[in-house]
Amino acid sequence: MSYQIPSPAPSLEELARRQQNVITASQLRARGVPARVVSGHCRRGGPWQRLLPRVYLLQENAPTPEQRIWAALLYAAQNGREEGRREGAVITGAAALALYGFAAVPRLPAVTGVQVLVPRQRRLRDVGDVRIQRTERELQAREVHGLACAPVPRAVADALREWTDAGVLDAGLLGPGLLRSVLREALAAPSDGARPACTPAELVAELREADLLGVPRIRAALDELLAAERESVLARLAELLDEQLLPVPLAGPELRMRGGTFIAVPDLYWPQAAVAVEVDSGLRCVSEGEAAWVRTGQHRMEYLGVRVVYVCGDRVAAEPEAVGAELREAYVAGGVDVVELLVTQWPDHS
Repeated sequence: MSYQIPSPAPSLEELARRQQNVITASQLRARGVPARVVSGHCRRGGPWQRLLPRVYLLQENAPTPEQRIWAALLYAAQNGREEGRREGAVITGAAALALYGFAAVPRLPAVTGVQVLVPRQRRLRDVGDVRIQRTERELQAREVHGLACAPVPRAVADALREWTDAGVLDAGLLGPGLLRSVLREALAAPSDGARPACTPAELVAELREADLLGVPRIRAALDELLAAERESVLARLAELLDEQLLPVPLAGPELRMRGGTFIAVPDLYWPQAAVAVEVDSGLRCVSEGEAAWVRTGQHRMEYLGVRVVYVCGDRVAAEPEAVGAELREAYVAGGVDVVELLVTQWPDHS
């Protein structure tokens, strides 16, 4: 039988280095620092200072923006654990986006408030520039510069909610195009080719959860962004179809039965093969109603014998050859026992 020897708790100096000189009262107490010593060190002219309730800065100089964020996180996560673990609290909103490096939001020195997300049962109050936000959902964290941050889609939704409630977006206080820039950065692929910070579906889900899809300004910006994403994917698909020497499909035709019953409007359709292509429904279905409408149409096509190929935009970018081969295979195979459909191709007014 093997035994794991627990590693010793870090010293005060090591913990201070990890947390940029920000320490909680419980961490000091666990390292043998009496409360009277802490009080003495925090008196006027002393070497330490109190930043928030039970949170101290072990230096005389004014706190940096990063130290203010550390203080907010430790204040919200205090639970008496020896290691000062930060489960139970994550930085979200504009402060998190600044840590992630979003160019559209103010840099850390200009961030005037820090949103911290905590479980609903935690008993905490706003204090100083720390704003406590409660959630019934399980907290998820991403480590950014040593700090626990909410995932990008959640941080975006919380920032937009705060800006909406404060009237920042309507007043244009943070500059023109802020909303579209933040949404665009959230979905943009990094220059190194890595996965984007979030997918359109993840972003839409968080905005829906935050009840922001009903805000006209946000909905308009999101629709515009998703439309551009879809156009990009469809353009790349057109290139793949050309490389596979496949006929040019109809774009967005309306399919009906002979009696006039509406069936669907697929993204692409080959009437001669009865094959439809559907691209990332999440890129055009913001509301649950829209998503249900599209899914119903897809099910109708399949029921009537149309072969439906579902294409993910991420996969088009990552595996174009494989996607192209699948489209060719589907076209050659064609639909099965297809019910005769009326196809209407609307003129393109773009």
